[in-house]
Order: sequence, then structure tokens, then C-alpha cells
Amino acid sequence: MHRTLFAIATTFGLAAVLLGAFGAHGLEGQVSAERLTVWETGAHYLGWHATTLLVIALLGVERLGPPARIAGWIMAGGAALFSGSLFLLVLTDTPALGAITPFGGLALAASWGLLLFAAVRGTGPTRCG
Repeated sequence: MHRTLFAIATTFGLAAVLLGAFGAHGLEGQVSAERLTVWETGAHYLGWHATTLLVIALLGVERLGPPARIAGWIMAGGAALFSGSLFLLVLTDTPALGAITPFGGLALAASWGLLLFAAVRGTGPTRCG
């Protein structure tokens, strides 16, 4: 198990639950419906990638080798950048922050591509499948 990725994953999971609840209960009526949807997108992406990071931390690094660990770090940064920029956009009502979000999305896409490479190549001690 990769403890640091595990800690990041659990932190992201906790944040996704708390921020999702805050959006549903604390922001309702405080921001537009469009902005609330943006907030929900950030919470959903953070939660999904927290779950994926858990899998990478618990299984992927040992099974798939170094590419999985690299993918985990890229995914962690991408999720923080993607979701974080959306949360800040809503809280500060600064549309310019939306220009940062695609960089997080690109990092997430790159991490998924690297995981695919690791799965197909099977660079760890045992091949998948």
C-alpha cells in the first residue's frame, strides 16, 4: 500500500462528502442554480477520483508498477486543480478561475491514460488478468 496516496485519497473523499453537503445545504439560495451545478461537478469529480486513488494506493502501485504510482500523483494534482478551481469559482464568483479548470481536466485524462498503459503493459511483479 502506498500510504501517502492513501492519505490523499481519504482526504479527498472526506472533502467530497463535506463540500457536497455544504453545496446542497449551505449554498442553496446563496448562489445561482448554474453555480450550484458547477459546485456539484467539483464535488462529484473529487469523490470519483478519491475512490480511484484508493484503488491505486491499495492495489495499483504494487500490481501495475511505477506507472500506476505516477498516474496516482498526476490524478491527485489534477483532481485538486479541477475541483479546487470550480469551488473557488463559485465561492469568489470569479469566472476567470474557469480558465484553470481545463488544466486539471487534462491532468485527470493523462492519469487515466497512464493507468491504461500500466494495465496493458503490466509492468509490475504480476500482470493483470
